[in-house]
Amino acid sequence: MTQHQAKIHQVIIIGGGLVGGLTALLLAKAGIQATVLDASPRLQESHVLAQANPRVLAINLASMKLMQHAGIWQHLKRHEPYSGMQVWNRDGMGEILFGQGTVHMPMQHDWLGSMVEPSILNLAIQTELQQEVKDYRNEVKVIRIEKLPHTWQVTLSTGEQLETELLIGADGANSFVRNQAGIELDILNYQETAISCAIRTEKPHLHIARQIFLSTGPLAFLPMHSLNPAQNGYWQSIVWTLPSDYAEEYSQLSDAEFQQKVTQASHYMLGEVQQVVSRAFFPLIARQAQQYVSEGLALVGDAAHVIHPLAGQGVNLGCLDAGVLVDCLLKDMQRGVWANLQTLRKYEHQRRLHNSMMMHSMSGLGWINKAQLKSLQWLRSEGMHFVSGQPKVIEFFSEQASGLSALRQTRYL
Repeated sequence: MTQHQAKIHQVIIIGGGLVGGLTALLLAKAGIQATVLDASPRLQESHVLAQANPRVLAINLASMKLMQHAGIWQHLKRHEPYSGMQVWNRDGMGEILFGQGTVHMPMQHDWLGSMVEPSILNLAIQTELQQEVKDYRNEVKVIRIEKLPHTWQVTLSTGEQLETELLIGADGANSFVRNQAGIELDILNYQETAISCAIRTEKPHLHIARQIFLSTGPLAFLPMHSLNPAQNGYWQSIVWTLPSDYAEEYSQLSDAEFQQKVTQASHYMLGEVQQVVSRAFFPLIARQAQQYVSEGLALVGDAAHVIHPLAGQGVNLGCLDAGVLVDCLLKDMQRGVWANLQTLRKYEHQRRLHNSMMMHSMSGLGWINKAQLKSLQWLRSEGMHFVSGQPKVIEFFSEQASGLSALRQTRYL
């Protein structure tokens, strides 16, 4: 088949995880079939459901809305909703409580969001992709991406070459699409390491997500579902941000010693930590692509930005990328235009500014909460004490955390 006879795909998405899969499914619901090239293998449901993942993703209301629209949410086999969020500084006064926790399972209209294991979420995405996307491929290796005069050419390890009017890179922080397109990164190394694991506490979490600001960095407790019904409500995933030398020291501790460290750091907030499972360590480095788009190409999710895990917003920013990009494409398609550079720049303008503000606010918040200067400690403490007594301010922060304000610009809310 000659190049002139080759089929030109309307859109090719490289990466079939949450953001790439969500983008493909939002397009499919609007009648646009994308070709999805995913490096990951096809998941086996029985294998996924039999294992508890020690890490969870905090899915906010905006991401839930998008997943419901895309048909993903209905396939989730388990998740743990949270209806409250408690934030405080251990060395200061005042705390901020968003929402309202309850001993009973909260109703959906009371949720602030839900905690989902990545493996469970990926299984749901694959299930819907298999049903809705005709050209969805697993275990695909892309070896070259090249810009042609009017299209992008994607070469696979099998030798097959595909051409597309629009190439979407959803292939993660080390994006091959971004590298092949020659898009540079701005990088901020925090010189910190996050410890992630699952813990079982003496007291139940009551569907409240908690975050404590310590002098060394934040410690987050995220409710998670338990495979043992008798222990449901007592398991949580933690993300503990520490200076890298501290994390290295803690990596040498036994499980019993680490349990005691977490118990003490949390000031016995939920009693003793009674069990710890699957400790993992990862360096914290913020990254932002210097541009999200070029002619016929767009980056979404971690391929475009990676932020500090302080507020657990990374995955939600990626979902908003998918929603805003598809909305921009569909609006211009109604005018007979598909994926021109002006359309893509509209997406970039909306998302890059929002993501940059989130990235820098997380960096600033982390810095001010670790600062040891007496004046800053006083300001931090007084500020938290003030905010805790201002319902309108708390409502504003809740709205931002929900992601709904950004989603209101689209057709999905």
